[in-house]
Parts: sequence; C-alpha cells; structure tokens
Amino acid sequence: MTTAIDADAVSTLSIRKEIVIDAPVDACFAAVLAEMGPESQMPGGQPFPMVLEARPGGRWFRDLGGGAGHLWGHVQVIKPPTLLEVCGPMFMSYPAVSHVQYRLAEEGPRTRLTLTHRAMGLIIDEHREGVSQGWHFMVERVREIATRRASGR
Repeated sequence: MTTAIDADAVSTLSIRKEIVIDAPVDACFAAVLAEMGPESQMPGGQPFPMVLEARPGGRWFRDLGGGAGHLWGHVQVIKPPTLLEVCGPMFMSYPAVSHVQYRLAEEGPRTRLTLTHRAMGLIIDEHREGVSQGWHFMVERVREIATRRASGR
C-alpha cells in the first residue's frame, strides 16, 4: 500500500464585475442565457457552446458528444429577468466549489449587470490568474449580444 500526503492549501477566490448595458433588462437576461449557452465563445471568437437548463436544479455543462463533457454547475436560483445563480465546480477539475451570481437591475432604459464569482478549494494559480479576464470577456459578450438584439441587428 502507498500513502501520499500533500499539503495543498485550501484557498478562496472572489471576483466581481459590474457593467451598465444600453438595453432593457429582459434583453440582458436573455443575453446572459445565450452567452452561457449556445452563443458562448472563447476570447478570439472561437465558439464554445454550452448547455444551460434554465430552471432550478438545471445543469450548466459542455456537451462534447458521445456521452463526454464537463459539468460546470447547477442552477441554484433563477428569477427572470433579474437573478441567476449557479453553483458547482465551474471550469475547475479538482476539489473546489463555486457560486456565480448574475444580478440584473433596471436603470431606466439601461441595465446594470453585476457578476459575482466566489470559490473555495484547491484553486490552481493558472485559474486564479485567468478567471478575472475570463469573466470580463463574458460580461462584455453579454453587453454585445444584448445591445445587438435590442437594436434589432
């Protein structure tokens, strides 16, 4: 028998992104669902389609076909068009758990989107360094989708 003891430290992560989008709250919520689902992209424009089952307990995952894929999380709370919360491992394939919240608030004809990602567990440096940029890209994609749809393009 072999026993290995590793002293990896449990740590936390807290990210917050906030933007104002020139589109109504319904369009922005639909854009969040689109970016988390079939319209998801990687930086540089490479498609990265996901599946989001937009209901309590619904899965958020990458379907690679043939029964392969990666579970990112489960819908914990959904209150269209103002709140979506997802909990799960996200992109971390190691002992970690995340909670991501998308809160949308009407500000006249505009919408304030606040994204909060909190995680705890064994969080590798590569993810810690890239996650803020990744969420920035995601909220900008939501802005792009929402404003395009609101303008009818």
